[in-house]
Amino acid sequence: MSNGDQVLTVDVMENGRHTFSLREICERGECHAEFVITLVDYGILAPLDEAQEARRWQFDVLALSRLRTAQRLQRDLDLNLPGLAMSLDLLDEVQSLRREVARLNQRLRHQLGE
Repeated sequence: MSNGDQVLTVDVMENGRHTFSLREICERGECHAEFVITLVDYGILAPLDEAQEARRWQFDVLALSRLRTAQRLQRDLDLNLPGLAMSLDLLDEVQSLRREVARLNQRLRHQLGE
């Protein structure tokens, strides 16, 4: 997560907002609803519930952060949607592995008495 994402998350939480409608996530992400709908269709973003009508979708802060990351990847690397989906999945996996390594390092330090 970049510093910009952290600031955005803090801003959202300070305002007491935990979920966003399709319109609100588009406003915060500065994008069109069609783009968000396409990202949902490709599994890049996921609404919190599976409401059939897109206008009833709700997104969380993590979805907003993922939207921003998707926009940066698409802009900076000119990725198509399948490439974008794969890249985000790989980034998620790297982040998960980093957390696991940190957890294991902490356990090891504790075991060694450091």
